Amino acid sequence: MSEERRFRIGDLAKLTDTTPRTIRYYEEIGLLASSEEREAGAHRTYGKEDLERLRELLRLRELLGVSLDELRELAAAEGARASLRAEWDEGIEDPVRQRQVLEEAAGHIDDQLELVRRRRDEIDTLRRELEAKRRRVRDRLRAARRAKAG
Repeated sequence: MSEERRFRIGDLAKLTDTTPRTIRYYEEIGLLASSEEREAGAHRTYGKEDLERLRELLRLRELLGVSLDELRELAAAEGARASLRAEWDEGIEDPVRQRQVLEEAAGHIDDQLELVRRRRDEIDTLRRELEAKRRRVRDRLRAARRAKAG
């Protein structure tokens, strides 16, 4: 049985294009699990699961522009879904529990989709505002050109 590859914090930061400071901060606020227990003076190390979780957190932050609280909500929902998925993958005999797992997973997905919809609506509002500003500027530019030509 092979041992899981471990990454030092600097390596993890390079692999995710972030900084060790960000990783430590995400640990402090509970977005990322603290690295395994280590002896005083020993380096922090992280596994593949940590790498994948950090990549997902950074992707969500970048893509959605979410606050840390919203990122925490998304991460909690994703963690809950991962637990449900693991339970499902182990095999659930009881049809009632199967429905419960699927309903819980759907609820978490609905919560995540609501946040995505809110962000999309905010972006749509900003787009409309910018388009209106562009129309006003272009109208003024046309008027200024006419005034100069006249």
